[in-house]
Amino acid sequence: MNKGLVYLVGAGPGDPKLITVKGLEAVQKAHVIIYDRLAGRRLLTFTRPGAELIYAGKAPDRHTLKQEEINRLLVEKALEGKIVTRLKGGDPFVFGRGGEEAEALVEAGVTFEIVPGVTSAVAVPAYAGIPVTHRECASNLAIITGNEDPAKDDSSIAWDKLATSAGTLVFLMGMANLPKITGRLLENGKPEQTPVALIRWGTTPEQQTLVGTLGDISDKALEAGFKSPAVIVVGEVVAMREKLNWFENKPFFGKRVLVTRAREQASRLSETIYTLGGEPVEYPTISIAEPDDYTPMDRAIQAIESFDWIIFTSVNGVASFFRRLRHHRQDVRKLHRARLCAIGPKTREALENYGLLVETVPGEYRAEEIVRELQDKVASGDRVLLPRAAIARRVLPEALTAMGAVVTEVPAYRTLTGGGDSALVMSMLQRKEIQVITFTSSSTVQNFVKMMDVANLSALLEGITVACIGPVTADTARDLGVKVDVVAGEYTIEGLVKAVLDYFNHLN
Repeated sequence: MNKGLVYLVGAGPGDPKLITVKGLEAVQKAHVIIYDRLAGRRLLTFTRPGAELIYAGKAPDRHTLKQEEINRLLVEKALEGKIVTRLKGGDPFVFGRGGEEAEALVEAGVTFEIVPGVTSAVAVPAYAGIPVTHRECASNLAIITGNEDPAKDDSSIAWDKLATSAGTLVFLMGMANLPKITGRLLENGKPEQTPVALIRWGTTPEQQTLVGTLGDISDKALEAGFKSPAVIVVGEVVAMREKLNWFENKPFFGKRVLVTRAREQASRLSETIYTLGGEPVEYPTISIAEPDDYTPMDRAIQAIESFDWIIFTSVNGVASFFRRLRHHRQDVRKLHRARLCAIGPKTREALENYGLLVETVPGEYRAEEIVRELQDKVASGDRVLLPRAAIARRVLPEALTAMGAVVTEVPAYRTLTGGGDSALVMSMLQRKEIQVITFTSSSTVQNFVKMMDVANLSALLEGITVACIGPVTADTARDLGVKVDVVAGEYTIEGLVKAVLDYFNHLN
């Protein structure tokens, strides 16, 4: 029998970018992913097509699968000859029961590899601005399970040694036992004024930090309704948070943002959101495909030297046009007599990457502004090529024709309904886990409404900020019953992000 391979992978504490390169490779190549509650959901978007996803999460009050069932599942899937990735929050060997799973694999004769992860014991305090060691106040670190009942007589934890340590104590999975943990430390001589921090959902938009002392942190947690999952940090290093708190001060902190662009275009917006402290959730409501028929485009390319103007209204149009130009073994020098117009800076940049100079970019990046910009430049009888989406607004070709231009409009690409995970996004919207939805074209709005397919969209989006890249997209959203909170004044990704930030700054 062909035996498979199991990767025991530490996914890190929540921020999907904290997974290691090797860990991500294990996610990408696996036939089966068995993942935990604390493994970042965004990591599942990197799985191979058709991968089997099995949830094995554990919460303090319920377990989806018992540990013995997880062990058996790992063995069974591997013995089917599959690559199995066991995706665990934090590090698999730091209170992750990875050792038990590895033992089960050894006993079954299954090949496995351990892929260490960034442990929450270090990363979560770091995201709260707390270094677990510092030359001036903590030269050692202890990581302790918080699951063990501190009151039991045969405790394996040396409370007397911990209480007299001058280092940092980090308790994992200890919220349910917080009063007992603080009690045992106080009983064994730890000063009542010792700083304590509780950090919930660390490294994610839900991160919350509560600071107190050994003497009052339990009461503060009860009053605040502070629950698991949380990391407990005890020691003088907690005081460093006031100076080093960086993550919670980022402008997009606390915001999970739905990105509805096509998957191949989403990265720039997603990266900007992440850099500013938010968490992008990519939900491609559109996908870009080749046109049904290349004949109109091919005819235009064969006659390319006859055109006076070529107007590009998107980066997609540029990419498709030049891809087809290469297909026909045509040289960009064939465009020598055509004057070029681009709808915006990114489209201009795409053309400049081919060594071409763009003559005209409108002040506002929409069809109406192109018309105004070209009013005194396009002469009657000029031949204008317009390669763009198969279905697009009629404003531009109709206005150019009215100027006396001879317009050749060719479909360069099609916009189709995307393949985003609607069930997941619906669930996140219902639980208000998404704070902002971004729309970058009318198509993204139209397909979002179609993919959600709910009778009362207003109720689903209540309390969620909706941001549109410009007035045309905003008008489409309103026509479809979607309230719009933010409309970018500059119709670019940068302009959209700035408009959202300005909106929240104004609210504050």
